[in-house]
Amino acid sequence: MKQVLQNLKNGETELVNIPTPSIKTGFLLIQSETSVVSAGTERMLVDFGKSNYIQKARQQPEKVKQVIDKVKTDGLQPTINAVKTKLDQPIPLGYSNAGRVIAVGKGVTQFKVGDRVVSNGSHAEVIAVPANLCAKIPDDVSSEAAAFTVIGSIGLQGIRLAKPTLGETIVVTGLGLIGLLTVQLLRAHGCKVIASDFDQKKVDLAKSFGVDAVNAGGGLNIVDYVMSKTNGRGADAVIITASTKSSDPVSQAAQMSRKRGRIILVGVTGLELNRSEFYEKELSFQVSCSYGPGRYDANYEEKGQDYPIGFVRWTEQRNFEAILDMMSEGKLVVEPLVTHQYEFEEAVSAYNTLSEDKTAVGIVLKYPEKDFSDAGYSTVTLQLNDIRPTKEQPVVGIIGAGNYTNQTLLPVMSGLDVFKQTIVSNGGTNGVHVGKRFNFIKASTNADDVFSDERINSVIVTTRHNSHAHYVKKSLEAKKHVFVEKPLCLTRDELDEIKAIDHEQLIMVGFNRRFSPHTQQIKKLLETTSKPKAMIMTVNAGMIPADHWTQDLEVGGGRIIGEACHFIDLLRYVADSPIKNLQAVSITDPSEEGLEDKVTIQLSFEDGSIGTVHYFANGHKSFPKERLDVFVGGKILELDNFKTLTGYGWPSFNRFKTKSQDKGHAKGIEAFFSGVYSGKAPIPLNEIYEVTEATFDAVDQLRG
Repeated sequence: MKQVLQNLKNGETELVNIPTPSIKTGFLLIQSETSVVSAGTERMLVDFGKSNYIQKARQQPEKVKQVIDKVKTDGLQPTINAVKTKLDQPIPLGYSNAGRVIAVGKGVTQFKVGDRVVSNGSHAEVIAVPANLCAKIPDDVSSEAAAFTVIGSIGLQGIRLAKPTLGETIVVTGLGLIGLLTVQLLRAHGCKVIASDFDQKKVDLAKSFGVDAVNAGGGLNIVDYVMSKTNGRGADAVIITASTKSSDPVSQAAQMSRKRGRIILVGVTGLELNRSEFYEKELSFQVSCSYGPGRYDANYEEKGQDYPIGFVRWTEQRNFEAILDMMSEGKLVVEPLVTHQYEFEEAVSAYNTLSEDKTAVGIVLKYPEKDFSDAGYSTVTLQLNDIRPTKEQPVVGIIGAGNYTNQTLLPVMSGLDVFKQTIVSNGGTNGVHVGKRFNFIKASTNADDVFSDERINSVIVTTRHNSHAHYVKKSLEAKKHVFVEKPLCLTRDELDEIKAIDHEQLIMVGFNRRFSPHTQQIKKLLETTSKPKAMIMTVNAGMIPADHWTQDLEVGGGRIIGEACHFIDLLRYVADSPIKNLQAVSITDPSEEGLEDKVTIQLSFEDGSIGTVHYFANGHKSFPKERLDVFVGGKILELDNFKTLTGYGWPSFNRFKTKSQDKGHAKGIEAFFSGVYSGKAPIPLNEIYEVTEATFDAVDQLRG
C-alpha cells in the first residue's frame, strides 16, 4: 500500500510504498476512501521541513535547549548524530480521513467489518486507528463530506470552550478551513457571527454562509468594526482560528471583547500579551486542545477507556459524531470549501499546491478502489533489496524500528559482518524508512515473518517492554538466538515461562554498561585485589511524565524494571559475586503515588561486597546522568558519566578517558554476534536471570 510521508530534514513530501499496518487490540483497520489535507497544520509542517537548520532552531527554542543539555551529557558528535537521525525520520501527514472498516481488533464491539467510518488517520490507503478515534458515518453523508469531520471537530471543541448562548455575538478571526467550519457551527448555535480574514475569497465564502464577514486588510480597523456592530459593548467571545507568528490577533481579540468576555485560541499565534488589555476587562483566555477531551490521553485513545457521559458529555469521539449529525441535518455544508481535488496517486502535487497556493482551503484526496481485505490485507511484507547472505554471516531479523534501533543499534551493526534480512514495525512507516537506510532485504508489519523465515538465525527485539517476553519465547521456540533490549520480561510468571523452554540458542539482554571500556578497565584493576568492594551508583535519571508508556506498569513495567535493572546488573558484574540480599526504599510523596523513579536499592553480595543504586528522577539535567564510585582496599575508582574513569591510590593507574560518552552499546552488540559465531554467551544466563529476579525483588518491596 502507499502512504504520504514528509521528511523534516529537507521538506520533501513523498508517496511511499509501505507494508499494510498490523491490527492491534482496540484498533480498527480502515481502507481509506477520502481524506482532507489540513491547509493550516500540514502547511506548517511542510514549511518547517523546508527551512534550514537555523530557521528550524528559531521555531523550536525549547528543542535547542534539549540539544544543548544533551551535548553537555553525551558529547557533541553523538548529539549531532541523534539530531540528524531524528530529522531524517519521515512523518506521516494527515489526520482527517473517511473510509471503510476491513478488520477489527480484539476488544472492539461498537464497529464491524464494512462500516463506513471517520477517523484521525493519516493519508494512506490503509490505516490502523484506535476505536475511540473513529465514528460511524450516517448513510446520508457522503465519504467526501465526512472526511472533513475531524478538522471540523477542532473548531467545535473551541466553540464548546467558548460556551456560546443563543443570541451572543461571536467573532471568528481567520477563515481558513477550520474557521469556515467554525462559523457555520456557530450559526447553527443561534449566534450572531462576525468573521475576518485577509483573503477576499474566503471572506466571500463566509458571507455565503450568512456570516457578517469582512476583509481585515485594506485599512479596515477590525476592532472598531466589531464595536460598531455590537453597539459599543464588544463581542461576547472571540475564537481565533488564524495561523500567524504575530500576537496581533490576541491583542485585537482583547480590545474587541466585552467585559468578562471569552477568548479561545484554536489556531497558532504569537502570545505576547498585554496585561492591561486583559486586566481591565477581566477577560478569560484559553487554548483549545485539538478535537476535545481524551486527546493525548493514552488510556482513552489507545486503551479504549471511555469517559462516562454523565461526567464528560463531549469527548473526541462524541464531537466527531456531533459533526456528522450536523452534516446529516444539512446544518454544516462542506462542498463549497473544496478548492482542489486530487487522486491519491497525485498526492505530491496536492502538497505542491498547498505550498504554492495560499488561497487553497479544502484539498481533497480520493483513493483508488482496491481489495485490501482477505488475501490483499495479509500482504504485510515489502521487498526492499535482493541480496543473498554468505554462509558464514549471522542472518538477523529485528522487531522494532524506533529510536534505539535507528540511532544506536543499526549504526553499530553497519560495521559488523551481519546480514540484515527483515525489520518489523507495527505501522510499517518506520520499518521501511529504517530498512532502506540500513539495506534490509524486507520490511514487514508481521513479526511472524521473522520467526517463520528459516534463513534468520538471530532475532533482536527493541519493542515496548510488555512484548519482550512474548518475542523471546517465540524466538527460542523457533530455534533462533535472541537479543532483547532490557528488560527481559515484566513478571515472574513470564520469567518462569522463559526458563521452562529447553533451548541451545543464546539469550542476551541489553545490559550494555558492563561492556563499556570504562567498566572493563574497572574490572581489570579490581583483579589485583581480593578485598570486598563498596559501590555507589548514582543515576540522575531525569523526569519522565507520569503518563509516559514507560511509567505504565502494564506496558513499560515502571522505571525500575525498565531501566534501573541496568545498574543492578552493573554492580553484579563489578562485584563478580552473586547477589545475597536486597533492600529497596523510595521517596514517599502522595502527589506522585505510583511512580517508581526516586529509589535507593541496597545490594549485598556473597563475597561481602555491598552496593547501592541511587535512581533519582528529581535532579537537574546539568548534573552528570550516571556516576559510579568503587571503594576497595584503601583505593577508590570514580567513573564520571561513562566519559572519565579516575583512580585514587592506584599505583599504576591515574585516569582513563574517552572522547565522548561510551555506555557500551557497541561492544554489547558486538559481543552478541560474537556469541552467535562462537556459541558462547556474552552474559551468563544465570546472571541474566539473577539480575531479573533481583529487579523484581526490589519492585515487590517498593509496592509493598
